[in-house]
Amino acid sequence: MFAQLEDLVTKYEMIGEQISQPDIIADQERWQKLMKEHSDLKDIVEKYLEYKKTLEAIDEGLMMLEENLDDDFRELVKEELAENKKKVDPLQNEIKLLLLPKDPNDEKNVIVEIRGGAGGDEAALFAADLYRMYCYYAENNGWKTELMSVNESGIGGFKEVIFMIKGQGAYSKLKYESGVHRVQRIPATESGGRIHTSTVTVAIMPEAEELDVELNLNDVRIDVFRASGNGGQCVNTTDSAVRATHIPTGLTVSCQDEKSQLKNKDKALKILRTRLYDMEQAKQHAELAAEKKSQVGTGDRSERIRTYNFPQGRVTDHRVGLTLHKLDQVLDGDLEEIISTLTTVDQTEKLKLVTNE
Repeated sequence: MFAQLEDLVTKYEMIGEQISQPDIIADQERWQKLMKEHSDLKDIVEKYLEYKKTLEAIDEGLMMLEENLDDDFRELVKEELAENKKKVDPLQNEIKLLLLPKDPNDEKNVIVEIRGGAGGDEAALFAADLYRMYCYYAENNGWKTELMSVNESGIGGFKEVIFMIKGQGAYSKLKYESGVHRVQRIPATESGGRIHTSTVTVAIMPEAEELDVELNLNDVRIDVFRASGNGGQCVNTTDSAVRATHIPTGLTVSCQDEKSQLKNKDKALKILRTRLYDMEQAKQHAELAAEKKSQVGTGDRSERIRTYNFPQGRVTDHRVGLTLHKLDQVLDGDLEEIISTLTTVDQTEKLKLVTNE
């Protein structure tokens, strides 16, 4: 491991010298690639250098204790030595985590699909609540959201809503949100005051770029039709809505939220490309899971991952046994504690797999 870390330090320093050279700066494509590589290495190199500095301080402290020191100074050296020894194991664990293979999708934007499941209108209303929750979370992180497609229920809920979240590291934070979200509350339409249980399915997919998946437009059938629902005067007078069907897989995407047929087509193809990429990723994850089992899943949409209990004001994530009694804050986008816990558990499980190999 240490030989690997020394190689990374050498590489980091070499790239640091290269990115300041005029001929490389002039080649913007190469310069940007080197800048990204330099940035990717920064955390692991700085942590390793901190680790080395700590070990050096320990050696220095042990050597000083062998000298003839007065009592006060000896106690001071002992205290510093004890503090530095405490740092060693945590630093080693942090370095091991940083050495874990990174998910190549972590820095990507995400396309989020939320669908009402069991529970009819109540499920559709909660789908709208989750949509707002993720929009608030995106805003808290300085990310942008873009609505791609929506199918409203007519009472303020969503049968389905598809939207994009644009921001660095969006997928790394949100990838654990895929699955079934369960809500327990008294619906507004319930006259008897009984608690109902409804479900909503969330799918988090990394935005697929053209380089990620080859989408042959000859395999895509494009149908246009008149949009329905709210949308202004032109909604029912022009064939602006677009349905894109991927013939080999049967995947279908409809977009009608833009007045422009071209914009709806672009959005439909973007969603279609992302779904195809997600299918390929899911296949690879399934093959890997046959050999290695991680505690925190990131792709099984049939898995019940979380319960939002309104009468008790609590949120429970079933994968890690985490319960928070701050339902209102979570629905207002305060997801950081949940997401950081899921990330830590996932990294710990992956570290165990690597250690046991």
